[in-house]
Amino acid sequence: MTYWLFKSEPDEYSLQDLAAEVTGNGRWDGIRNYQARNFLRDKVSLGDEVLFYHSACRVPAVVGTAEVVRAAYPDPAQFDPENKYFDPKAADDKPRWYCVDIAWRAEFTRPVSLAEIKKHPGLEEMVLLKQGRLSIQPVQANEWEIIVELGGNPKQ
Repeated sequence: MTYWLFKSEPDEYSLQDLAAEVTGNGRWDGIRNYQARNFLRDKVSLGDEVLFYHSACRVPAVVGTAEVVRAAYPDPAQFDPENKYFDPKAADDKPRWYCVDIAWRAEFTRPVSLAEIKKHPGLEEMVLLKQGRLSIQPVQANEWEIIVELGGNPKQ
């Protein structure tokens, strides 16, 4: 089992938006950072668990969990000239950007704020604290366990 933290601005796509998806799944697309792209393309796998993090908001925090339900595939937005994520250098036979599909699993009974993560023993080495701007980040199993526990009993 591999664990990840995916960051999203809640006014763009929130945990509640994911939970409300008609199909039950949401496409995690629009990634335009090479390190994050490489994680999606090369490391994120079907069945991996995700901490859903709301960023660029009043209180940045981990708010729940999701699961990867479709492994990496070319991000369709890169081929659409009308899309804000269009990339003229991308080609069908040589895509540059990838996405995955995730499904909502749980909402925490209370958000685990960035401030709390910074102070909590056992979380000092989280990638979130070392490379805060990276939108796709690996999470160690012990970090996952601590954050899920801090979030309280997840609302399923």
